[in-house]
Amino acid sequence: MPGKVGMVAGLFFGLAFGIAGIGSALLGRLADHTGIFFVYHLCSYLPLIGLLTGFLPNLERPAVRRA
Repeated sequence: MPGKVGMVAGLFFGLAFGIAGIGSALLGRLADHTGIFFVYHLCSYLPLIGLLTGFLPNLERPAVRRA
Protein backbone atom coordinates (compact mmCIF):
# COMPACT_ATOMS: atom_id res chain seq x y z
CA MET A 1 0.00 0.00 0.00
CA PRO A 2 2.22 2.79 -1.18
CA GLY A 3 1.46 6.12 0.43
CA LYS A 4 -0.62 4.61 3.24
CA VAL A 5 2.09 4.34 5.89
CA GLY A 6 -0.11 5.73 8.66
CA MET A 7 -2.93 3.31 7.94
CA VAL A 8 -0.62 0.30 7.83
CA ALA A 9 1.06 1.36 11.08
CA GLY A 10 -2.31 1.82 12.77
CA LEU A 11 -3.51 -1.59 11.65
CA PHE A 12 -0.25 -3.22 12.71
CA PHE A 13 -0.21 -1.72 16.19
CA GLY A 14 -3.94 -2.26 16.69
CA LEU A 15 -3.57 -5.92 15.81
CA ALA A 16 -0.50 -6.28 18.04
CA PHE A 17 -2.22 -4.73 21.07
CA GLY A 18 -5.35 -6.79 20.45
CA ILE A 19 -3.44 -10.05 20.30
CA ALA A 20 -1.46 -9.07 23.42
CA GLY A 21 -4.71 -8.43 25.29
CA ILE A 22 -6.11 -11.81 24.31
CA GLY A 23 -2.80 -13.48 25.22
CA SER A 24 -2.72 -11.88 28.67
CA ALA A 25 -6.30 -12.99 29.32
CA LEU A 26 -5.43 -16.56 28.31
CA LEU A 27 -2.31 -16.56 30.48
CA GLY A 28 -4.37 -15.23 33.39
CA ARG A 29 -6.89 -18.03 32.96
CA LEU A 30 -4.05 -20.56 32.81
CA ALA A 31 -2.52 -19.06 35.97
CA ASP A 32 -5.86 -19.45 37.76
CA HIS A 33 -5.94 -23.16 36.91
CA THR A 34 -2.29 -24.14 37.27
CA GLY A 35 -0.52 -21.46 39.32
CA ILE A 36 1.56 -18.42 38.55
CA PHE A 37 4.89 -20.26 38.72
CA PHE A 38 3.81 -22.58 35.91
CA VAL A 39 2.93 -19.56 33.76
CA TYR A 40 6.29 -17.93 34.56
CA HIS A 41 8.03 -21.14 33.56
CA LEU A 42 5.99 -21.34 30.35
CA CYS A 43 6.70 -17.70 29.46
CA SER A 44 10.42 -18.20 29.96
CA TYR A 45 10.41 -20.39 26.84
CA LEU A 46 8.55 -17.90 24.63
CA PRO A 47 11.72 -16.09 23.45
CA LEU A 48 12.88 -19.39 21.94
CA ILE A 49 10.04 -19.10 19.42
CA GLY A 50 11.56 -15.82 18.28
CA LEU A 51 15.00 -17.36 18.01
CA LEU A 52 13.63 -20.25 15.95
CA THR A 53 12.39 -17.81 13.31
CA GLY A 54 16.02 -17.37 12.27
CA PHE A 55 15.88 -20.91 10.88
CA LEU A 56 12.88 -20.29 8.64
CA PRO A 57 13.59 -20.75 4.94
CA ASN A 58 14.09 -17.79 2.63
CA LEU A 59 11.15 -17.85 0.22
CA GLU A 60 12.32 -15.06 -2.07
CA ARG A 61 12.98 -16.09 -5.62
CA PRO A 62 16.48 -15.39 -6.85
CA ALA A 63 16.78 -12.51 -9.29
CA VAL A 64 16.96 -13.57 -12.90
CA ARG A 65 19.88 -12.03 -14.75
CA ARG A 66 19.14 -11.21 -18.37
CA ALA A 67 21.94 -10.91 -20.84
